[in-house]
Amino acid sequence: EVQLVESGGGVVQTGGSLRLSCVASGLTFDDYGFAWFRQAPGKEREPISCIAPGEIDATYYADSMRGRIAISSDNAKNTVDLQMDNLRPEDTAVYYCTADENLCTDYGRGMDYWGQGTQVTVSS
Repeated sequence: EVQLVESGGGVVQTGGSLRLSCVASGLTFDDYGFAWFRQAPGKEREPISCIAPGEIDATYYADSMRGRIAISSDNAKNTVDLQMDNLRPEDTAVYYCTADENLCTDYGRGMDYWGQGTQVTVSS
């Protein structure tokens, strides 16, 4: 059974930073793509970034947070991290770690496996 467990959310002031982490289990890490999505109250879910740890230089960023985030993976620990800097109140949302055997192909359309999400709140 594929499981994705996020951590690292919390409350931060405008301009602050957070590092989200996702631990994946029940899968062969290099065979999957891992994407972060977010969903704010009353809004549609939004793709943020994707990484395919088994591919070379396979990282992708959506425009919404480009320049303020960095995605990375640790193949030894089966983890995918999302470093978020210069956070704004509009970044307040539940952030989800996701995985798919199609790597990052069309990741914005959604992924097969989802974690439970972690809340990020940015205060003004």
